[in-house]
Amino acid sequence: MEYIYAALLLNSAGKEISEENVTAVLSAAGIEVNDSRVKALVAALDGVNIEEAISKAAVAPVAAAPVAAAAPAAAAPAEEEEAEEEKEDEEGGMAGLGALFG
Repeated sequence: MEYIYAALLLNSAGKEISEENVTAVLSAAGIEVNDSRVKALVAALDGVNIEEAISKAAVAPVAAAPVAAAAPAAAAPAEEEEAEEEKEDEEGGMAGLGALFG
């Protein structure tokens, strides 16, 4: 997470997001730097408009919230239906056994 924060800090300061700059920010914060993670971050952000990505991300959770809230409500009736089906299966099985013996 610190690596992303370093990139965001550099972006907001108007600095280039490069391996050297990210390493410098992390080192200044007292974080032990993993060079491969820095390289991966810089490569992943190459050509990405961070301001645009932030604006899209700010809208996404609002749109996803109603869907997530509706999911648990939809799961409850499905569980009730399964329980009813199991009871019907058990009752039907018992009736079938009764017919065998009598």
